[in-house]
Amino acid sequence: MKSIRIAAGAGFAGDRIEPALDNIIRGNVDYIIFECLAERTIALAQKEKHSNPDIGYNHLLEYRMDKVIPLLKDHPVKVITNMGAANPIAAAKKIYEIACENGLNQLKIAAVSGDDVLSIINNYSQKPMMETGAKLETIRDNIISANAYIGGQAISTALAEGADIVVTGRAADPSLATGPIMQEFGRSYSDYEFLGKTVAAGHLLECAGQLTGGYFADPGYKDVPELWNLAFPILTFFENGNIVVEKLPDTGGILNILTVKEQLLYEVQDPMNYITPDVVADFSNITVEELGDNKVLVKGAFGKRKTGSLKVSVGYLDGFIGEGEISYGGHNCVARAQLAEEVIKKRLEILKVDYKELRTDLIGINSLYGAATAQLAKTVLNEVRLRVSIRTDHKEAAEIAAREVESLYVNGPAGGGGARGDFTNIVSVASVLIPEEDVKLGITWAGGPAQ
Repeated sequence: MKSIRIAAGAGFAGDRIEPALDNIIRGNVDYIIFECLAERTIALAQKEKHSNPDIGYNHLLEYRMDKVIPLLKDHPVKVITNMGAANPIAAAKKIYEIACENGLNQLKIAAVSGDDVLSIINNYSQKPMMETGAKLETIRDNIISANAYIGGQAISTALAEGADIVVTGRAADPSLATGPIMQEFGRSYSDYEFLGKTVAAGHLLECAGQLTGGYFADPGYKDVPELWNLAFPILTFFENGNIVVEKLPDTGGILNILTVKEQLLYEVQDPMNYITPDVVADFSNITVEELGDNKVLVKGAFGKRKTGSLKVSVGYLDGFIGEGEISYGGHNCVARAQLAEEVIKKRLEILKVDYKELRTDLIGINSLYGAATAQLAKTVLNEVRLRVSIRTDHKEAAEIAAREVESLYVNGPAGGGGARGDFTNIVSVASVLIPEEDVKLGITWAGGPAQ
């Protein structure tokens, strides 16, 4: 039975590279996928592109490709990635430069573009934002980016036209695997049952080390060996839609029924209706079976007709955050941190600082669970760190808040140390749905069109 092997190369924008290289060298794989985009990541990338049209792709793209491309001489693995972020065409050009530097100018690099819908986003100003229900027009003047989640079809097309490396912008995470699978098996994008199986494959790979025990690890409860040497998974997809996931021998981590089930459920609100740009996948009949050490069989996914709408992540400027932190240690440290907290609140009041929201946290006591863990403040602790932050429309107000925390150094209470203050221009993200037919995709070839 025909099968293809796909390796995970990254599960987020800043992921490590060594497990990816190991998968290329020892994994006997056909493809490797680098999933490196989050919703806020692409908004920030668009902001960078506005300042310089030659950037806006993943910050680690050059670092990764400098290490990956030389390996392709002896291991002709095809690379699929959304590291193009806000600028896939510039990313493809950069990858081709690296290929030429390594004597691989014959590599065909395809950039999939068209997910950037900023030029038409105002056509949907009456659409409700998924997070709040408010109309998109309420943030219209502050919008800096708009990117639609696209599916795997353009990736399949690029591969059919001879691409060795495909770089996209905001492709949906599972679609990085859907694209090569659909191309390899010659399946139609109207074959929704099969598409659902490809989404299961892509979803298993998209977070890389999360499947092999990374996020699973919880010492004493869910022990994972050699977490410092964590492997990234490799997936074999069979023509009948069955999936086998595994990791390389002599690597850290663990891959078993439990890690697979955790990843299958990750970010899936409704297992019967997992909506993607390619298909509405149904994971409710999936079965998982261990085939041996660190090898698991997954089967039973299927799919239904897609919705015809695409989710668009809209990035917008949302004011400023001013924040500061300072630590207190030793006897009575919690009481001193609480006094510092009171001082800051009074100082902001005296200075008439205009803010929308104020938050104070005693890290290690109430920063995660608030009042629910307030009783910890009565526990004898040796150290505590105070964090103060304000949300404001005014840069000056954010600067004042940061500066006031630093001023606690000499203005008391006693024994403060490790103070820092900073302010940030906030880029927030809203989501709307737009008709799929309004998103026009294209393929650009770096170094000339594929032959």
